[in-house]
Parts: sequence; C-alpha cells; structure tokens
Amino acid sequence: MRFDVEYKTIERVAGPLVVVNGVRNAAYGEIVSVNLQDGEKRLGQVLESADGFAVVQVFGPTSGISVESTSVSFLGETFRSSISDDMLGRIFNGQGKPRDGGAEITGGEKRDINGEPMNPVSRQMPSDFIETGISSIDCMMTLVRGQKLPIFSGSGLPHNQLAAQIARQAKVKNMSEKFAVVFAGIGVTYDDAAYFMDNFRKTGSLERTVAFINLADDPSIERILTPRLALTTAEFLAYERGMHVLVMLTDMTNYCESLRELASAREEVPGRRGYPGYMYTDLASLYERAGVIRGKKGSITQLEILTMPGDDVTHPIPDLTGYITEGQINLSRDLVNKNLYPAVNPLGSLSRLMGNGIGAGKTREDHRGVADQLSGAYSRAQDARSLSAIIGAEALSDSDKVYLSFGNDFEKKFIAQGEFEDRSIEKTLQIGWDLLSELPEDDLTRIKSEYIAKYHSKHKSGK
Repeated sequence: MRFDVEYKTIERVAGPLVVVNGVRNAAYGEIVSVNLQDGEKRLGQVLESADGFAVVQVFGPTSGISVESTSVSFLGETFRSSISDDMLGRIFNGQGKPRDGGAEITGGEKRDINGEPMNPVSRQMPSDFIETGISSIDCMMTLVRGQKLPIFSGSGLPHNQLAAQIARQAKVKNMSEKFAVVFAGIGVTYDDAAYFMDNFRKTGSLERTVAFINLADDPSIERILTPRLALTTAEFLAYERGMHVLVMLTDMTNYCESLRELASAREEVPGRRGYPGYMYTDLASLYERAGVIRGKKGSITQLEILTMPGDDVTHPIPDLTGYITEGQINLSRDLVNKNLYPAVNPLGSLSRLMGNGIGAGKTREDHRGVADQLSGAYSRAQDARSLSAIIGAEALSDSDKVYLSFGNDFEKKFIAQGEFEDRSIEKTLQIGWDLLSELPEDDLTRIKSEYIAKYHSKHKSGK
C-alpha cells in the first residue's frame, strides 16, 4: 500500500510547502507524515499533485526539514479528528490536541474536518429567535437560529468583549433544547485567548463550550485547520446530539492572511490586494456549514468576527464575507470614542433573516415597528447632529432639537449597556418605547396605531 512507502525525494522547501518528486496517485487533501532524521514526525496535507510530484503543506514549522535526510509518507486519507461528547468544557489547539492539560480525545468517531456538503433541499429556513441579551442586536439586527451573521470590527474596538458576552448570554427563547458554544480563536494573541478562557471559566459557560485556540505565534498554516475543526465539532453536537450550537470564529482576517501567505508560497497569480482568487469559494466552504436541517433537532448558528484593515468595509475580506452571509453587525469607532459599549452601529448593521425570527409568538407583535421607528428616528438624529455642527445647535428648528436629544438618549440608554447586563427582549422593547415617547406621536408612522395604543407610555399611563 502507498502509505508503507517513504519517499526521500524532496526537491525543495518553500516557506510552509514541501515539494516531493516521484509520487504517484497522491490525492488532493491527503494527509502525509513528514519524517525528520531525529525521529520527529510532522503532519502535512497535499495541496497539488500532477506530473509525478506533490506539493505538501506542512502543519507546523519547516525548520529542520532536509532535502537529503527527510522522508515523506502518504497516509491515504484526509485530515480526520476524533469527536465525542467529552469535548464539551475542553480547550484544544488549532490541530485538535489538548491545550488545557487534559487527556486526548481517543473515543468517539473520526470525522473528516472538511465536512459533508449539506443538501440544499434538506435545508430549513431559519426562523427561531436567539436572544443575546444585547438590546441593539436583539431589537434591530435580530440573530436567528441557523443564521450566519458576521461582526465587522476594527483594531482596538470591543469585538472580543461583545463576542464573549454573546457566548455567555445567548439562548434560544422558549426552547428547552441544550445550547452549546464552539469557539475558534484563529491567530489570536495570548492576551486575547486568556481573556476568552478566563471569561468562560468565571461565568461557568465553559461547561457548554468547546474551544480551539490557534495563537499568533503558532504556525500560520494551522489557521487553515482551526475553523474546520470547530465546525466539524459543531456538526456533531448539532446533528448527532440535537444541540443548538453557536459557532464563533475570530479573527477571520487572520485566516485570510494565511490563505494569502499560502497562495504566495505556491506562486499563484494574486487576485485583489494579493489575496487568492478562490478566497470567496474558500470562505463559502466555511460559512455555508451553518444552518438548520429538516428532521434534525439541532442547528448551527455562526458569528464570524473580522477586523477590517484600515476600517475599510470595501476590503476584500469584509466585502466577500458580506456576499456570503446574511447581514452584518458593524461596530462604530465614533461610539467607542464616546465611551459607549458595545458600540454597535444600528445604521451600518442589518440582519437579512430578522423578519423570520420576530413577531407574535417569537418576540412580540410590535417588534418590527419599534425597530423600524427607532432606526428612522436615529437616522434623523444623525442628520440633525451633522447640521448642528455647521450652523450650531441653537439655530436648529424645534423638531431637529427634539431628534438631536433623542439621538443622545438613544445612544446612552439603548445602545449602551453593561458588559454583564443581560436584557430580555421585553425590557429592550420597553426601553425603545420609552425613547419613542420623547417624539411627537404623529411622527410614529412606522408603528401600527393599535400597538401605539397598547404600548406607548402616554396611553398606558392614561394621559
């Protein structure tokens, strides 16, 4: 059999790649063992095979690999990982090996980390509300079970705190099924990794969490494996164990940088800004592993976090991500400069599946109207703010002054909340109504009159 043969025909080593000559029938994605002279073995994966040679991507450093003395064995299978229920509450590295000092996962079943394509016919439209406890998200860009909703952030913005808060507080409202979190840290710093793990431990949420951590000083090629390991684990928990799984991938920018590094080492023709032309397809192969399958109790919901280089939303990474996912949560540097957390910008964010997860029987019948009215009023407040910067607040019309005041209160009372403050959707909507009561009732054109009569503070108080 082929994996009994050791090839000592390495032609060259280029970055994370090893080129082996004289190889026949090597398959794309096949796992190989790179055997060093001192007995050390490193895993690799075939990226290209043609004309009697194979290009192998090494999962780890290539230092010490010698053209003369290193051999390569082809194992005849793709990268597979052991998956079991014992993974809950555990922390692993980017190759699926324990990082928490615990035992390796030896039981369970071996699964291909690339997953299996989901039959489009078996997909069910996401329609169940996930309550994050964060007012701006729950009310105005509602997360739905089975959705993929990225967080567009920038350097220095509080995306880590927001991600940790969502992981702690997320729950499927009015459902008794188990909820789990699968967290993948891709190229994160030690401080960021420690923040997440300490946060999960202190709040007790680690018990329902499986974490895969690829640190910034780990081999960058390992970042290609990390999200796939996380998603394979999520598929097991969701579709085999009937759990609702929230997958958090951070930072997808680091993942894409690894794709670019790998493409450069292969001397591929670069696409936009040096990223490979197949980056859209590669990202889709990860993002499309979210969803709800007919006949299965569980589901996979994805929150992908990416830091936009230079806060540029037209950069290839957020641009391509936006084409694949169902909306985005956009963090605002202006709100951060005002010391407002979580700094979610409602006017730059949206959830395309929001309409499926809100309304009577899911959140509340007035949800859509309140969200639309708050968005419209905040947009008008921003216009008034821009005008006041030109002519001065004193020169504004009485109506503009009302909306300017509304905008300030909206940011302080609705957008801003504590890092450990878990608001129910009912409380969020009540805060929304309290803010809307500052506006003339005739301006509330986006809410049905019957809901105004039922929930408006003036009518509730009998005034």
